[in-house]
Formats: sequence, C-alpha cells, structure tokens
Amino acid sequence: MLDEFAILPFLFAIVAVIVAVKAMNEIGDLRRRLDRMEAAAALARPVPPPLPHMFEQDTAPASPGVAAEPPPIVPVDQWVPPDSWTPAEAAAGTTADTADGPPAAPPPPLPQPDRGFEETLGTRWVVWIGGLTLALGGFFMVRYSIEAGLLGPGVRVLLGGLFALALLAAGEWTRRKESISTIEATPIANIPAILTAAGTAVAFATVYAAYALYGFLVPATAFILLGLVAMGTLAAALLHGPALAGLGIVGAFVTPMLVSSGRPDFWALYVYLAIVTAAAFGLARVRMWRWLAVTTIVFSLLWTLPCLQCGPSMVAPHVFHVIAGFILAALLVVCGFMFGPSAQEGEIEPISSGSLAAYLLGATLIVLNSSHADVAMVAFGLLVAGSLFVAWRTEAAVGAVGAAAGLVFIVFAEWAIRANPDMLVLPGGPIAGIGPSATDGSVSLHLISAAIFAAGFGVAGFLAQGRSASAVIPVIWSATAVFTPLALLVALYARIANLDRSIPFAILAVILAAAYAAATEILTKREDRPGLQASIALFATGALAALALALTFALEKGWLTIALALMSAGTAWISMQRPIPFLRSLAAILAAIVVLRIGYEPRIVGHAVGTTPIFNWLLWGYGIPALSFWAGSIFLRRGGDDAPLRIVESAAILFTVLLAFMEIRHAVNNGDVYRPSAGLAEVALQVCVALAMAIGLERLRLRTGSVVHNAGAILLTVFAGLASVFGLLVLENPMLWSIDVGGAVINLLLLGYALPAVLALLLSYAVAGRRPVEYANTIAAGALILALAYVTFEIRRIYHGPVMAIGPTTGAEQYTYSIAYLAFGVVMLGIGILFNSQRARLASAVVIALTILKAFLIDMSTLTGVYRALSFMCLGLVLVAIGWLYQRILFRRRAAVAPAVPTES
Repeated sequence: MLDEFAILPFLFAIVAVIVAVKAMNEIGDLRRRLDRMEAAAALARPVPPPLPHMFEQDTAPASPGVAAEPPPIVPVDQWVPPDSWTPAEAAAGTTADTADGPPAAPPPPLPQPDRGFEETLGTRWVVWIGGLTLALGGFFMVRYSIEAGLLGPGVRVLLGGLFALALLAAGEWTRRKESISTIEATPIANIPAILTAAGTAVAFATVYAAYALYGFLVPATAFILLGLVAMGTLAAALLHGPALAGLGIVGAFVTPMLVSSGRPDFWALYVYLAIVTAAAFGLARVRMWRWLAVTTIVFSLLWTLPCLQCGPSMVAPHVFHVIAGFILAALLVVCGFMFGPSAQEGEIEPISSGSLAAYLLGATLIVLNSSHADVAMVAFGLLVAGSLFVAWRTEAAVGAVGAAAGLVFIVFAEWAIRANPDMLVLPGGPIAGIGPSATDGSVSLHLISAAIFAAGFGVAGFLAQGRSASAVIPVIWSATAVFTPLALLVALYARIANLDRSIPFAILAVILAAAYAAATEILTKREDRPGLQASIALFATGALAALALALTFALEKGWLTIALALMSAGTAWISMQRPIPFLRSLAAILAAIVVLRIGYEPRIVGHAVGTTPIFNWLLWGYGIPALSFWAGSIFLRRGGDDAPLRIVESAAILFTVLLAFMEIRHAVNNGDVYRPSAGLAEVALQVCVALAMAIGLERLRLRTGSVVHNAGAILLTVFAGLASVFGLLVLENPMLWSIDVGGAVINLLLLGYALPAVLALLLSYAVAGRRPVEYANTIAAGALILALAYVTFEIRRIYHGPVMAIGPTTGAEQYTYSIAYLAFGVVMLGIGILFNSQRARLASAVVIALTILKAFLIDMSTLTGVYRALSFMCLGLVLVAIGWLYQRILFRRRAAVAPAVPTES
C-alpha cells in the first residue's frame, strides 16, 4: 500500500507550480498597468523648446578677437526631452527665456513604495521554496520508488527524465516570456533560473541512477550523457545567472548521497564528479565566479574523505579523483596558466594556489590511508611535480609550492614514524595503529622519491631567484629549497638509521651543506633584486643547519639537541650580517624546538646519561644549549628588543636553571632524575642556586633593561621563597622529621639554612633602591628567618645528635636558645652600628623582641632553678647594654655628623 507521506513531495511541487504560475500572471498584469501609465505620462509632457536653426548665430556678443562658435547641431532623432536631461545637459541647454534667473531644479524622484510582507512572500520566498521543493520532490520520489519497489527500474529512469525535461522546458518558457516585455523587471526571484536549476539537478540524478544503479548505460554512454547534462548546465547558467549555478552544483554534488545503492562503484562516482567539476570550473571561468570555483573545490575534497574508509585496496579510483581535479583546476582555475583568468605580475592569487594545494592534500590523505602504496606515492609525486611546473609558469600559484613542501614532509615523516613506533611510545603504552604494515610502500621507491623531491625543490628554488619583481615569491621558492631537502634527510635518517649514528647520512648532510654554501656564494655576487637578501640568508641558514645535522648523524642522539641550539645561535649571528626579520623568528623557532625536545626526554640521551656527577650528558645537553642561547640573545639584542629576542632569552634562562637543577638532582639521587621525592640536601642546593641566579639576573637586568631578565629574577626569587617555606621549614624540617643532618658543624644545616640566609641577604641588598621597599624588606626578613632557623637547628644538633627529632628538650637546651638569640641580636646590632645599617638594627630589634617573648612565654614556665634566673639576668643585662649603646654611641655619632649651626659674633 502506498504510504500517505510519499505523495507529499508531489503536493509540494504542484502547489509550488501553481503559486509560480499565479505570480507570473500577477507580473503580467503589473507590466500592462505600467505600460498604460507610461503612455499617459508621455501625452502629458510639455512641448520641448524649438531647436535652434543650424545657421542661426548666437545673439550673445563674442569676446574681442575671438570668433563666436556656432551652437552644436543636434539631430532630431537623438533629441532627449528636457524633463529627462541630466543636470549637466540641462545647464548646457538653457534657453534665453531662463537667462534672467537660475534654471529650475529638477523635481526629486518619487520614493519607492516599501514592499510589504505579502509581496515579499508571493514574489520571493514562495518561488525559492517552490524550486527547492521541485528538486527534492524528484530526488525523494526516485529514492522512495527504489525502497518500496513501486515501479520498475526502466520506468523510474523514464519518469525522472520526463520530470527533468518538464522543469527545463518550464524554465526556458518563463525566461522567454519575461524577455518579451520592454519594461524593466521588478525585483523578484528569478523563476526561470530556479526551475532550470531544479531540472538540471534531476537530470544529473536520473542519468547517474541509470548507469550506477541499474546498469542501463555502459560507462561510455553514461560519460557522454553526464557530459551533455554538465554542458547544458553550463550553457543554462550563462543565461540564468548564479542562482542556477549555485543550486545546480550543490544538487550535482549531493546527488550521489540522495540516490545511492548498496554496491558503491567508485569509478562511476569519480567519473561523474570529474564531469561535474569540469562543468563547474568552466562556468566559473566564463562568468568569473570565484565563489563557484571555491565551492567546487571544497565539495570535491570532501568527497575524498568518506571514500578513504574503504581501505588501501581501492587506491586507483581515489587517485583518479584527485588527479582529475588537479588537472581541471590547473587548466581552468589557476590565473595566468592555460585557460585560466589573467594574472597580475608578482602577486600570489589565493584561489589559484589554494586549488592546487587542496588536491595535494587529498593525495596526501590517500597516501597515508593506503600505507604508502606505490600507486598512491606515484600519484602524489606527479601532483607535486605538477605544482612546481604550474607555479614556475605563473606566479599566482607559487603559494602551492609551500603547501607542497609541507605535505611532502608530512608524508615522509609519517612513513618514518610508522617504521619506528618507539618514537611515539608514551608512558601508557604505544599509540594504537602505529607500526609497520605489510602493505607499506617499498623503501627503494621512497628513496627515489625523496631524491627527486629534494632535487626538484632545491634546483627550482635556486633557479627561481631573480625571475620575479616581487620580494615574497623568491623567498617562498628559497624557503622550500632549503626546508624540503633538510626535512627529507631527517625523515630518511629516522626511518633507515633509527636515529642512531650513521656516517653515510652525515656525509649526505655535508654535501647538502656544501650545496647551500655554493648557492649562497653565487647569489651574493648577483645584482640586488627584490627578495634576494632574504634568499641569501635562507640558503646560509640551510648550510648551517646541514652542518648541524651532519654533527648529529655522526655523533650520539643527544647531539641533535646541541645541534639545534647551535643552529639557533648561528641563525642569530647571520641575522646581524643580513638583517632579515625572518631570521630572528627562525632563531626563536629553533630555540622553541629545543625546549620541546627536552620536554619529551629531560635526560637528553635516556639511560645513557650515566651516574657520574657533574660531568655527564646533562652538562653537554643543557650547558651547550644554554651558552648557545645566551650568545644568540646577545646577537639578537643588537637588532632591537622584540618577541624573538625574548623567546631566546627565556630559553637561555630556562636551560641555565634546568642545568643546575638537573645536575643537583642527578648528583643527589645517584643518577635517578625521575625519583619521586626530594631530600633536604636537594632542596637546599636548589634554593641556593635559585637565589644565586636571581642575584645575577638582578645585576644583568640593570644593564639590559630586558623584561625577560626582570621576570626571570622575580620568578627565581619567588621559587626560592616557596621552596624555603614549604621545603626547608616544613617538608624537610629536621626537627619535624627523622632526617640525618650529618656532622656537628659541617653538615646539612650549614647548606640548608646558613648559606641560603647569606644569599637572601645579598639579594636584598641587590634589589635595595631598585625595586619597591616592601620587596627588598621581604627578602631581608626571609634571610633573618633562615638565619634564626640555622641557629636553632645547630643548637638542637649539639644536644640531640644527627637525628634531631628524637628526645626531649632539656632546661640547658632552652637556656642555650635564649643565650644564642641574645648573642645573635647583639651581633646584628653591632653590625648595624658599625656600618650604619638601619636594616641590621631593625633585625636586631626583632631578634631581641623574640627573645623577650621566649623568656616570658617559654623560659618562665619550662626553666627551673638557676637556668631561669640566669636567663632573665642575661636578658636584663643585654637590654641595659643595648640602651647604653643607643644613647652613648649611636646618638652621639649622629650628633657628630650633624652640621654645626653658625652663631652670631
């Protein structure tokens, strides 16, 4: 039984046709009314002034010595009524009867009445919805007939063809009827274009179904019929405008999804898409519709994605799809090449470059999905070669050269990683899907392809110098000439040598460096051209990079980090010789790569780092890059303070800090830098190093004024403060945890508390007067706390031994604390008086105050007998002595320093 919902498309189509016919009748009535109004207005016009006789002279007197010019002769058949003259014509045709005053201004045009909702609905929306409904009605009827088995295949195809012809005939009839009228059409929807678009979309679906679903047509016949429909669409769009082009192209690309079968035939699909693409590109070229070319490219690329799920066994039709699209884009879309639009000299046209790059991306996806099958690799190589050839002939497509270079590297990098899955092994295990496959492309084919790619990009990039008047185009060529061979060399090295030592690859890198050096020398001797200096700098950088790779290939794995760091410094040095902004950015990019490299493996060489303190791979892997980045920052600073300089300066500080911290962790933990916990010795050393580096950066920032040095000093100071509070005083406090601090005097207490206190005091003096007072005083307070902690812990060590957390506190120990605090306060006071340091005197006051609090809160309750009496006696004597010192020495010295007041004689 027929489903009641199956007739809905037909109902929509019938309603749309009725509404469209009604709208056409209303348009005809409106035109007839306008004709009558125009005739009435012509009868009511005033009689134009009489034309001057061609022989009649002007009555205005002529200037002396200047002959009067006769008035212009106006043929009768070219005369224009005065009420339709332009202002210039009206001024020129002013008659004598208006000479006494200015000519009358033309009346303002009558305002156009606003189009109401009913008119908009009846003349625009209904027509568009009707055209879309007609097309969808045809598509869904074909689909429903397939699913329900209502009609035979032949009848389905016949009805689809008749419906398409009916729509096309209706579109042509309405177009001719509109063209009969001589008045200007009102702004309504283009009914002929919509009907014709629906007809062409149904025609596409019908022919495709007859070939792919039912086998009524052999491939040759289907190809001819689809070509005829495509050419008919092209011809119709030339008459009906972009509405037909947009709907027709969308319908053509969506047709394979609406009318489908359970047995997909990719060859039939891609032949169909090739014909549609050709028609769309041809139409876009004739009418210069950029949007149509872009839309076609996007749809064509999207049709590559779902078909990739079929596996590597169906490579040939996918290859045909991208090759056909690439050729069509080169012939019809690329400006300045073959049948494409004209191109402007020295300008890269985005659509020209993007069209080639899109099909290159499709070829790349096919190569990766097919596990580098030979057919896919050959097709990819042909498209890369085609991109170079097209870009060589027209500068509009040079942007595709950069895209081709990047995609070549992606293909070979994925091939290298696929054969070496250990490069992507993470702590949770290997990534699913990686590893070599039995269908991987042959090594020999990849070696040959890599050699051809390297030679092609390198030679073309060198020969392209001096051919363009633009500065950007030769730089793109030179950048690809430098990048592609280096990237391919690294990928092959990773695949074949598995990142181990390889003298043959080192020799290849040296040869490549020599080639870049020769290119640099040759270009240096040429006459200056746009972009030449940048290209020279790029080839020089390539020579330096190749030498760094040679060093990496000939030595151990960790040298790659060192080589990249040296390359960054070398690039910065070249930027001084050739002030090209790109080189500064390149130095920063290389520094960032090195930072990411150590994030992947902080030990640089893995377990091969060894257990030898200081002199191990950490020293070379962090020390040499740190020196390289410091040198690079010096070179870059001569060119100004910018983002690349700050990146390199940040890398220099980071590697310096990491060098110290990693060496400390390596030495303390017997080579195990991944130990989950830290001890008192490690935290103490890190605090000392952070404070020392902060002092150095405080001095350095005064000379450079660098925001990076300023921020680095603050961050190191904050780190040292947090590590002191939470590490030294809480987590690694020997009075709270059972920690063996060592000997009586030379022990961990000296390293963990005394030395950080001295460094913090020096840092407070380094920032005094150069940063806010609160900042310096906070650091000085931290130094005082660490010094008191050292005094306390050292006394505890004397009474309790190396493990200080065990045993009770005796009265003698409490009395020793009080005496030590008093002595410490007196020493601080003496230093403050001797060096006239108010900060030292304030510190003394704080210590004495703490001692007083201890005497009344702790000693009074815990001490007994002689210790309590001695504690308060000593405290009282010290306080009296302090008062005497302030009265007799400090104030007297101030009075002596004060200027004498003159007295009257």
